[in-house]
Amino acid sequence: MSDLLHKLQWRYATKKMDPAKAVAADAVERIVEAARLAPTSSGLQPYEIVLVTNPEVRAQIRAKANGQAQITDGSHLLVFAAWDNYTPERINMMFDLTNAQRGNTSEGWENYRKMLLAAYPARPAQTNFEHAARQAYIGLGAALVAAAFEGVDSTPMEGFEPAAVDVILNLGARGLRSVAIMPLGYREAGADWLAPLVKVRRPREQFVTEVA
Repeated sequence: MSDLLHKLQWRYATKKMDPAKAVAADAVERIVEAARLAPTSSGLQPYEIVLVTNPEVRAQIRAKANGQAQITDGSHLLVFAAWDNYTPERINMMFDLTNAQRGNTSEGWENYRKMLLAAYPARPAQTNFEHAARQAYIGLGAALVAAAFEGVDSTPMEGFEPAAVDVILNLGARGLRSVAIMPLGYREAGADWLAPLVKVRRPREQFVTEVA
């Protein structure tokens, strides 16, 4: 088994984290970087990560997340926040950034920009938000895998009140809406009921269909 698969076998959605153990800053940065490097539709990267370490802020978020202790027992909390809409300014920002970093552009690339500008802003804002949120989940997946590779425990969470978290973090003022949160920390040995249980996944023959 490869090292990565071994780490994925090791990881689980940790229920009890040790509040005495903090994740090193360099490990957190590598996890965040994995999310930043994750692919997104049309390369628009329509989400951001809010990295929360402030204990008081995490306590406020925990109160809006069914009291899930990992939010405060872990040392870091990643909040994945998607764009609330696709706007011409946001689309142009990403195309201009790409052109600046690559040092050139092309007719085909600029035609693709025009196509997105004609299509995305014309759609309902909720449709665009839902599309952006799906991209955020790609980043969430990358962060979960990266955390496992680092030997850091994590828990992907949807069980929270997004509107309340948006207020706590003032996301609305930035045109963002929270879609998922992910505490980082280390499992507390002997205290997490889920830790010793066998990982259960459907067997390959029930999960993969091959079309040759």
